[in-house]
Amino acid sequence: MSEAKQFLTEHNDLTRRFFLRCGVTIAAGSAVADNAHAADTPVELSLVLEKLESYFTTQAKFGDVSRGRPVPHTLPLEKKKEVGLTRETWKLEIISDPENPATLGKQFTKKDNTAIDFDALLKLGEKHAVRFAKVMTCLNIGCPLGMGIWEGVPLRTLVWLTQPKENLRRVFYYGFHNDDPKQQFRSSLPVGRVLEDYDDLPPVIACYKLNGEWLTPERGAPVRIVVPEHYGYKSVKWLTHLVLSNLYHANDTYGTQNNDVDSPMKTFAASLHVPNNAKANTPLPVTGYAQSGISGLSKVQVWVSPSGKGWDKDDPYFTTAPWIDATILPLPKKFGGDLPGDAIPKSTMGFDATGKPKEWPMRLAKAHWATLLPGLPAGEYTLRCRTIDTKGAAQPMPRPFKKSGRCDIEATKFTVG
Repeated sequence: MSEAKQFLTEHNDLTRRFFLRCGVTIAAGSAVADNAHAADTPVELSLVLEKLESYFTTQAKFGDVSRGRPVPHTLPLEKKKEVGLTRETWKLEIISDPENPATLGKQFTKKDNTAIDFDALLKLGEKHAVRFAKVMTCLNIGCPLGMGIWEGVPLRTLVWLTQPKENLRRVFYYGFHNDDPKQQFRSSLPVGRVLEDYDDLPPVIACYKLNGEWLTPERGAPVRIVVPEHYGYKSVKWLTHLVLSNLYHANDTYGTQNNDVDSPMKTFAASLHVPNNAKANTPLPVTGYAQSGISGLSKVQVWVSPSGKGWDKDDPYFTTAPWIDATILPLPKKFGGDLPGDAIPKSTMGFDATGKPKEWPMRLAKAHWATLLPGLPAGEYTLRCRTIDTKGAAQPMPRPFKKSGRCDIEATKFTVG
């Protein structure tokens, strides 16, 4: 038997015995026991599962890539009040693009004292508000900033307030930028995406809550945009302006920086725990997370190889490597994220009346995965992990280009002593 086949055989046998010891049958859709403290859970598993991040992220623990000099959330409170970055002073202008005008029945401006204030937004929310789960990711970083339930008013509700007539092809928007045109950060969407939700996607929203609580200044308070299927650059913070335009193309700030501003979130995996300096011939518990992008998540796979061993340069994505399936963990018993009562808010899109996801893993969200590798001889090794999406495409395909979102196959080196 070849070394690779022997490893696969040992892995499959060990994994089955391992998870059976946890009281879980390895079958389609099943996963690790969701109580890491169960009496029959092996020590190797319980120790690493106890360290897993919570499913939802508290606002304080979100990663932050805010722009601005100074970053708006660092402004003193009095300055925030002055420039409209508090709920009491926030105003939203909705206007026609002066350079490429849309034909509107109404506009909403500070000058005319018709701009939308926070109370008016909440009033619209009484009838129209929606909430949905989404992982927030930066296009060029390659790891999620956080996962939460975002709540707000569909952007189309605000667009329809202007009574649009014709010549409306694009909606672009921006937030507070220190009254400095050079700092303005702008994103945009085709009006069709704003007015209609394709392929069962949640709507684009003017968001004011995260995990059931008001947005914090760091997260974009008082109001930000959240675009479900896109990277964070589309979800502009500290929203101040919606501009309805007859422009036929994207005019995002990121577009001038060689980024693909039309590419939605990708599916990819990365590790969280890889044991280093483990004892030789001892089972190795490994955990990680996966981002389920626009094409969903079907599998997570791992592959271990001796470090320094070359690979066929004609196969840069390791398509012929001896990948083995890891296990996608089930719905957690506790969601985390400081959700009130640790419960999913009622009528959250994608969840049923009992607060359970209608599909698992959820699209546009994250999932955790785990596996137990068979013991290895002493030496240096590299662990790689990848996803298979619901269309059967293996990471980093079908869009392997960095400027459309990072999805490189992670390589983590570790030592067995």
